[in-house]
Amino acid sequence: MIRSRRRFLWLATGGVALSSRAWAENYPARPVRLIVPMAPGTSPDAIARLFCQWLSQRLGQSFFVENRPGAGLNLATEVVVRAPADGYTILLSSLTNAVNATLYDNLSFNFIRDIVPVAFIGDNAFVMVVTPSLPAKTVPEFIAYARANPGKINMASGGNGSAPHVFGELFKEMAGVDLVHVPYRSSFYPDLFSGQVQVAFTAIAGSLAFLKDGKMHALAVTTANRSGVLPDVPAIGEFVPGYEASAWLGMGAPKDTPAEIIATLNREINAIASEPEIKTRLAGLGIEPRPMTPAALSRFIASETDKWAQVVRVAHIKVD
Repeated sequence: MIRSRRRFLWLATGGVALSSRAWAENYPARPVRLIVPMAPGTSPDAIARLFCQWLSQRLGQSFFVENRPGAGLNLATEVVVRAPADGYTILLSSLTNAVNATLYDNLSFNFIRDIVPVAFIGDNAFVMVVTPSLPAKTVPEFIAYARANPGKINMASGGNGSAPHVFGELFKEMAGVDLVHVPYRSSFYPDLFSGQVQVAFTAIAGSLAFLKDGKMHALAVTTANRSGVLPDVPAIGEFVPGYEASAWLGMGAPKDTPAEIIATLNREINAIASEPEIKTRLAGLGIEPRPMTPAALSRFIASETDKWAQVVRVAHIKVD
């Protein structure tokens, strides 16, 4: 009797495993929603829609964007954390998730624990720009000028804890300069053009037109290597060894999502990012693809979370 019961249980659990595997192998069997923490029309939203279009074509099922901006991007993340772990709700993740892990004290989730890495889309280089009236035209000149004028250079950002803010704080720490942070709730470009603020770390895609018009001057890009969009602009790391900052984008899913589904999405997203047409379109949006396995992305996110946690703590950054 006991032996028969054990055999029944073994068959039952084995059947569940086989059913789960078959279910994962048939993925996707219905539309998949990609939760985007940013508003429609933003650069990340455009990138998300581009990948949804290609995923739909390659996998024969609809992938669609659902915008959930708000709460410092935490709202969208929580939607995915609470979603079923079935591969039908995925998240457009980013540097902000790594920063928020330390920036917010009372999150209802743990990004590293509750979101499983799916795929890395690419690095989003920012550029260190200055108002044209500033006498410094190179990073070494800027550092020398800032050290000679401590507390007299205003650094604009999109708000406390934003990418422009933490990138600037990392520069301050590594270059040994004293800059005054000025957070903005709207665009800081007009004040940068006029010289009311003198420096900012901003996305390349949104800066190109202003750089071409001479409304601001590019000193260096934030990524480890030079950007193909601004090939003549050096990297900050060429003057401040070890400096590197990227507003990277990736995709994640709820923890316990079947490994087979993660593998399928990773393979397809990496293949899409390698397409020449996609590379060109991503470059226009400031993104340089860098395919990763889920395991490599997991290590990368853990490293980024630790890195920006130190910046948040040293700079005593608090949310608005």
